[in-house]
Amino acid sequence: MKKILVPLAAAGLLAGVGAVNAETPGVSADRIIMGQSAAFGGPAAALGTGMNHGLMAAFQEINKAGGVHGRQLEVKQMDDGYEPDRSIANTRQLIEQDNVFALIGAVGTPTSKATQPIATEAGVPFIGPFTGAGFLRDPNNSNVINVRATYDQETETWIKHLTEDLGIKKVAILYQDDGFGRVGLSGVKKALEARGMSLVAEGTYKRNTVAVKSALLEIRKAEPEAVVMVGAYKPLAEFVKLSKKLKMDPVFVTISFVGSTALANELGDQGEGVVISQVVPFPQDTTIPLVADYHKALKAYDPSLEPGFVSLEGYMVGRLTIMALQEAGKELSRENFLSSVYGTGSFDLGGATLNYGNGDNQGMDNVFLTVIQPDGSFKAVETLTR
Repeated sequence: MKKILVPLAAAGLLAGVGAVNAETPGVSADRIIMGQSAAFGGPAAALGTGMNHGLMAAFQEINKAGGVHGRQLEVKQMDDGYEPDRSIANTRQLIEQDNVFALIGAVGTPTSKATQPIATEAGVPFIGPFTGAGFLRDPNNSNVINVRATYDQETETWIKHLTEDLGIKKVAILYQDDGFGRVGLSGVKKALEARGMSLVAEGTYKRNTVAVKSALLEIRKAEPEAVVMVGAYKPLAEFVKLSKKLKMDPVFVTISFVGSTALANELGDQGEGVVISQVVPFPQDTTIPLVADYHKALKAYDPSLEPGFVSLEGYMVGRLTIMALQEAGKELSRENFLSSVYGTGSFDLGGATLNYGNGDNQGMDNVFLTVIQPDGSFKAVETLTR
């Protein structure tokens, strides 16, 4: 078994790894209870809801099969509205009052930035956050288990394809004015600088608003050939629609966090050609065993739900959690759960493999591009065209 780097706050608990621990929070003879603080209301609600749907589809699937070592998996969800202060209050309640076993499916960089240190200090697993922020990949944060690629990997993919496929030289950026947006800004700048380029314009908007017009007017002055966007679906949809109304028609590229289906729905007939980077398999490709399993589980959970990138990511987080719990054994503790992730190392979900190791808490590095089609569906592409 590979050595696991344990947060300092949890170092004193090492003696209990693998041992019987009847006092493990959130664990009883027949239940394992986890907590999810995420956006279930407001402009990012589709993201928290989608992650929860995927998680619950995976958990219901295993629960119907008898659970994990006879225990049913449950999730206590709390709405943080994609606001750090609310996520802090929720996280403290989930850990200190509700005594959940782990935190799972958090949504967003600013909220994770606020709550991950709380989880790390308490030695609580922080599983599958819906963000590619680099600070969550710090090897000292070994209670954090990431599934997806980083935002730096996504932004590098954008600039590579824009410059190599389309020969674009003038790139502008719209970003959310917070930690999430600035992580994306940093990644774009690094990718451009590696090619001897720089941004021609920058525009920002405030989180949980759709106030993008002033940013658009600033960006338009530079006459960009491409606008890359780091934000949530409602403000970005507003930006694209306003741009087209003002006859500005660059290549629009945005990040996986946006919530692809939600963005396409918001854009309606204005969405054609918008490029979105993705970090999970194509959710309609049922030739991939993982995706076929996901379709079946999602339909069993709620027949009214449509498959999508966000809920597929939630399903993958759920499946990884189940496999790690199975590996940890009947005598479950937070420490042997984390040890099972790093010790097992590789988790084959059926067409997507997550790999972990000493100092490596990120499962996948995959990034690919999709383009919104005239009917609002998505097409995976290897090369960008105009």
